[in-house]
Amino acid sequence: MTAIKHALQRDIFTPNDERLLSIVNVCKAGKKKKNCFLCATAVTTERPVQVKVVKVKKSDKGDFYKRQIAWALRDLAVVDAKDAIKENPEFDLHFEKIYKWVASSTAEKNAFISCIWKLNQRYLRKKIDFVNVSSQLLEELPKVTEESVPSGENQSVTGGDEEAVDEYQELNAREEQDIEIMMEGCEYAISNAEAFAEKLSRELQVLGRANIQSIMASEKQVNILMKLLDEALKEVDQIELKLSSYEEMLQSVKEQMDQISESNHLIHLSNTNNVKLLSEIEFLVNHMDLAKGHIKALQEGDLASSRGIEACTNAADALLQCMNVALRPGHDMLLAVKQQQQRFSDLREHFARRLASHLNNVFVQQGHDQSSTLAQHSVELTLPNHHPFHRDLLRYAKLMEWLKSTDYGKYEGLTKNYMDYLSRLYEREIKDFFEVAKIKMTGTTKESKKFATLPRKESAVKQETESLHGSSGKLTGSTSSLNKLSVQSSGNRRSQSSSLLDMGNMSASDLDVADRTKFDKIFEQVLSELEPLCLAEQDFISKFFKLQQHQSMPGTMTEAEDLDGGPFSRQYNSGTPLPVSSEKDMIRQMMIKIFRCIEPELNNLIALGDKIDSFNSLYMLVKMSHHVWTAQNVDPASFLSTTLGNVLVTVKRNFDKCISNQIRQMEEVKISKKSKVGILPFVAEFEEFAGLAESIFKNAERRGDLDKAYTKLIRGVFVNVEKVANESQKTPRDVVMMENFHHIFATLSRLKISCLEAEKKEAKQKYTDHLQSYVIYSLGQPLEKLNHFFEGVEARVAQGIREEEVSYQLAFNKQELRKVIKEYPGKEVKKGLDNLYKKVDKHLCEEENLLQVVWHSMQDEFIRQYKHFEGLIARCYPGSGVTMEFTIQDILDYCSSIAQSH
Repeated sequence: MTAIKHALQRDIFTPNDERLLSIVNVCKAGKKKKNCFLCATAVTTERPVQVKVVKVKKSDKGDFYKRQIAWALRDLAVVDAKDAIKENPEFDLHFEKIYKWVASSTAEKNAFISCIWKLNQRYLRKKIDFVNVSSQLLEELPKVTEESVPSGENQSVTGGDEEAVDEYQELNAREEQDIEIMMEGCEYAISNAEAFAEKLSRELQVLGRANIQSIMASEKQVNILMKLLDEALKEVDQIELKLSSYEEMLQSVKEQMDQISESNHLIHLSNTNNVKLLSEIEFLVNHMDLAKGHIKALQEGDLASSRGIEACTNAADALLQCMNVALRPGHDMLLAVKQQQQRFSDLREHFARRLASHLNNVFVQQGHDQSSTLAQHSVELTLPNHHPFHRDLLRYAKLMEWLKSTDYGKYEGLTKNYMDYLSRLYEREIKDFFEVAKIKMTGTTKESKKFATLPRKESAVKQETESLHGSSGKLTGSTSSLNKLSVQSSGNRRSQSSSLLDMGNMSASDLDVADRTKFDKIFEQVLSELEPLCLAEQDFISKFFKLQQHQSMPGTMTEAEDLDGGPFSRQYNSGTPLPVSSEKDMIRQMMIKIFRCIEPELNNLIALGDKIDSFNSLYMLVKMSHHVWTAQNVDPASFLSTTLGNVLVTVKRNFDKCISNQIRQMEEVKISKKSKVGILPFVAEFEEFAGLAESIFKNAERRGDLDKAYTKLIRGVFVNVEKVANESQKTPRDVVMMENFHHIFATLSRLKISCLEAEKKEAKQKYTDHLQSYVIYSLGQPLEKLNHFFEGVEARVAQGIREEEVSYQLAFNKQELRKVIKEYPGKEVKKGLDNLYKKVDKHLCEEENLLQVVWHSMQDEFIRQYKHFEGLIARCYPGSGVTMEFTIQDILDYCSSIAQSH
């Protein structure tokens, strides 16, 4: 085994700087005996020491060893010796997987395991678990750290000869070189070791004597060194004496320096206090000193000129900065500071009163100037432009902001005064504006004067508003005068009630399209004038009063809120500035107070338009929806958006009421018993309504409302057409259904209304069904006896008689057939068809022009009966030579001749 160990060390491990520590001859358990060697190795030239378990086996030729696999010792988890008491060559090593081995002898196994244990104790932090191993093998190693081992030392541990491993120490390169030189100087060093050892011993003794002589020779030098040390000590004592005298001298200097330092400290403290005092005085002078020019501007500045306004604005800003300066602790206790603050307060109060008084005068003066322009707008449908008024007032915007932050009470008073004045001014302008609009809508001065007699008090306006917003949508209360208003034009006298299906009055088709177009233009112009007016005023309020706008608001305001209580809620009447959300509410409240007459006036105008012509609700719904959509895109929570939205509800209610009234009037329609029905009025008027609605609602935002109205109306038309057809006495039911559903189908096909595609198909089906029914009913049996004859023939065939044997029946022989056929010569047939044509002509109306369609269908039905008879003759009377006295061509000629003659 020793020879194998040396061979492995030389051939396998030395080239890799590894030291073989232990070896065991093993084979795998349970397999065919293929011996190999497990080697414990270590690389100690590196730090940390690398310890491995290497599997080595002989080559297949058996002349050298080769390294097969190596495991790092730190990857070994468990060493299982199988039995700690009995001798057993088997053992397991647990790496990533378990390797089972059988050693050639128990002694080799124990030596290998003991080596593994010692390596684990010396080099590994992670301890390996040794299972079923005898305690005698697990001996404690001395606590030797890697730092205590010399870097050039190569330690080896063997399982069977530990002392030999510990005594061995590998020579370094220099030691090897010295030994080689020494051995070369003695030729017999290898052949005669004893002589070589004696020579070395003699040389060692010579060196020892030399060392002793060298030590004895150095005694004189030591004595000299001691004398020098004594002299050095004497010099040190003299230096210490001199240092003591110097220290006494420095002590007196230190006392003098302390006095000087204390004096300097007091001087520095005084300077520091003076600098701080100067800084405080400069701070107060720089921040609480108002220039004389600013004081003069605040007391006497001209608030009417642009230069004076600018000077007052700069002075007010400077005053505000002086008053809002952040004083340092203790400043407010200084008498001069208190006097200056009182002076600033007096200046602020005086200027705030002067500014508020001047702005109130500006409001009044601007009002007189604005009123002078009302006359020129009274005859035109335009609202006066307030831009000059806003432009002049915006010069005071910064002063209003100053007033808002310094004296909120006066700011609030100005706001109320502005609203009170502007509300009266706008009320006059808007009422006059709407009067002009009503005059243009009615087209007659007489009626406009009659309308002008309506009460214009605020309570009456409120009552009108409530009546116009009632759930039933009817005009009641103070608007009764509107109901009595008779609307006439000089060129066309027509009924005031132009409901779509009003059977008692003239139909909507008699209305002048130009009047509707004129109303549409007037209504659009009214909205177009109101929209910029409200937006301009809202923008001015925001800029002039420094309020927030164009932001989403947390809540909405309604007309039911108390507008007379001022623009502020009760909790903000203390004179403190409003938060941002309340400022946005304030804009809405101010707009509602200023333009409180817009919504009632719009509702009155809408009521008038609906009274003139119910078709106007279509125009108003489209226009109002567009303006609401535009206003919401700008600011969904603005006054304009909310107001137009409320009015849109009224317009939509009128529109729905119009549709409901029309459906109700369809149900109440009565048809004369003495005249034929023809196209029902509400069917024709639905065509007019749909055509007008399609032109109005083209690309409109509220198309969905029209589609819903279409669905309701067409259902009502279908139901009531059938109702009238069932009640008709003079005109056959099928004719009423056929003509009216044909008209409906033609209307829907022409207009191409996408939401009524299903109704269009239904109308076509009803028209086709009732046309066929009418043709069959009216044509009946023009060859009555012949028809009865062949019915008997068909009955015999149905009883089981063969068709070719029917001619042998006494009642149905050839002679009887010829008798029946002779009764229907061509002349009689033509006469019967002529009477039938006249009958159909009486039933059908001229405007729908279905006579030729019906007549052609009757012709086809008659030809079908003729072919049926010919077929029965050919099958039941074969070879008899019996034929009808007229042919199909004769029928075609008869029908064509009759149609042309009429």
